[in-house]
Amino acid sequence: MNIAVVGGGAVGVTLAYELADDATVTLYEADTIASGASGRAAGLCYTAFADRRDARLATRALDRFRETGALTDCPYVWLARDTGHDRRRATEIREQVARMRAHSLDVTTLDGDQLGDRFPALVTDDVVVAAVAESAGYVDPGQYTRLMADRARERGVEIREQTPATLTAAGDVQTTDGRTRYDAVIVAAGAHTRAIVSAVAPIPVKPYRVQALVTEPVDRELPMLFDVTDGYYLRPREGGLLVGDGTIPDEQDPDDWDRDADEWFRAAASEYQKQALGTSWPDRRSWAGLCTATPDGDPLVGELASDIYVATGWQGHGFMRAPAIAERLAAQVLGESWPAFDPTRFDGDESFEIVEGMDVE
Repeated sequence: MNIAVVGGGAVGVTLAYELADDATVTLYEADTIASGASGRAAGLCYTAFADRRDARLATRALDRFRETGALTDCPYVWLARDTGHDRRRATEIREQVARMRAHSLDVTTLDGDQLGDRFPALVTDDVVVAAVAESAGYVDPGQYTRLMADRARERGVEIREQTPATLTAAGDVQTTDGRTRYDAVIVAAGAHTRAIVSAVAPIPVKPYRVQALVTEPVDRELPMLFDVTDGYYLRPREGGLLVGDGTIPDEQDPDDWDRDADEWFRAAASEYQKQALGTSWPDRRSWAGLCTATPDGDPLVGELASDIYVATGWQGHGFMRAPAIAERLAAQVLGESWPAFDPTRFDGDESFEIVEGMDVE
């Protein structure tokens, strides 16, 4: 069986690795491995999902990250602050945690004082409620993606970097070298997936821009944190802190967008550090990346047309689920049934607003 994978991000290279024992696999990457969304991902990984299906995938992904030695264990905290008028976020967190516990996830709720006792580096005097997921950690996204590409090569996968590829209406892979027919083709090319498969079938995916920065080294121990009220998240990275948000909920052209972080975001991220940690640190570097949104907030994973598969629309949760999604999609390509995120549930021409993925339900 000859299989093509289009896209050299975390999902694509892990797919190639998973398939290599049962097929001859060729992977096409328009640039270099991890040069796209995976290389710009935050790397937060946790099992704290209220939906049972998402929780199972996240648990499996975390196990796979641990098996590769890529995961640094670190608690994941998400919290709601007292705004003086809106308690909805706090209620949603409590409801989330109840559902997570029903899935046997190791999650607890704390008030502000309890959170401060456990994590003294956090400013907690205005925290109404916080939740802590113990089964969590972070991964270097670029390092993991390159590692899995190397492992795929060791299994015999041919990786063709600097080779943009599209699909013809017949499902052939078209490059500057010509047209090639495969038994199956999987497109996991992030924001470019829609254009690559457009001759085969339309898919409802919109790219949107997000931003992050890494600070100079910090002198305190911190958990991973998502502030539900203000929308920021942070985690330890490179001795400093990765701080992210800066979401722009407008559709972007995946071939023409600003890869540098905005000045307003850098200033706002500095102010958020003062609010959450009592101080801020100069930023060492900053950047922007693209996430992909779908009409219902769930990804598009599976068979789009006969022997043509897609994996996209992650809403910012693609990297953290990459090992598990790749494992399940590889099994589907090889003959197993997995309808979880069937891309044909949509017609492909749906109109919808972009909603960022990192939020409470």
